[in-house]
Amino acid sequence: MRLKNSAFVNAHVCRIFAATLRGMANEREPRVPFLFMLTRESCRMSTTELTERIHQLLDELFAADDRLRDCFVVEISLHPRNKLCAFVDSDSGINFDKCAIISRHLEGHLDAQGWLGEKYTLEVSSPGVGRPLRFWRQYRNNIGRHVLVTLQDKTTQRGLLKSVEEHQIVLEQEVIEKQGQKRKRIQTERHIPFDQIASTVVKVAP
Repeated sequence: MRLKNSAFVNAHVCRIFAATLRGMANEREPRVPFLFMLTRESCRMSTTELTERIHQLLDELFAADDRLRDCFVVEISLHPRNKLCAFVDSDSGINFDKCAIISRHLEGHLDAQGWLGEKYTLEVSSPGVGRPLRFWRQYRNNIGRHVLVTLQDKTTQRGLLKSVEEHQIVLEQEVIEKQGQKRKRIQTERHIPFDQIASTVVKVAP
């Protein structure tokens, strides 16, 4: 029998446990309480509940630990074979020490609560190059890097992310203009409102 992790189930289990204990008191050879036979697997959360809880745990950790004050959650995802990935970023940059602190914190809760059972894989890292930027803070962290912007109309724009404003980004682009028989490379700026952007990824090379 698989039980969902909810207030109703918890209350139901508690009633069973209490009734079992009362029965045990009247028996010469007490039975093993039903509650003790529930495995960790039977108490797992749904994927949505789990990712929301992990997100909450990280927000609380970042608020409480001065070393992680400028960290923020980018994405929490659960994959087959109990692989949990936590992508985090920081205004001052993510490093190994920060990832280690976050990983130990999450591992402690996962082991204590049994949300993923006995066997799971936990990965904590920065989003990395190639993953779409999702938050304004990520855009700001990548000023000065080359990006590929896909617009809502499916067209793309490449350029150097020059600045990030409240409602738009500014790309510095190199274009070739024909002047008589010659071609000349010139630098131009393109302003792209956020509501026109479908996705933006950082490119290692222009």
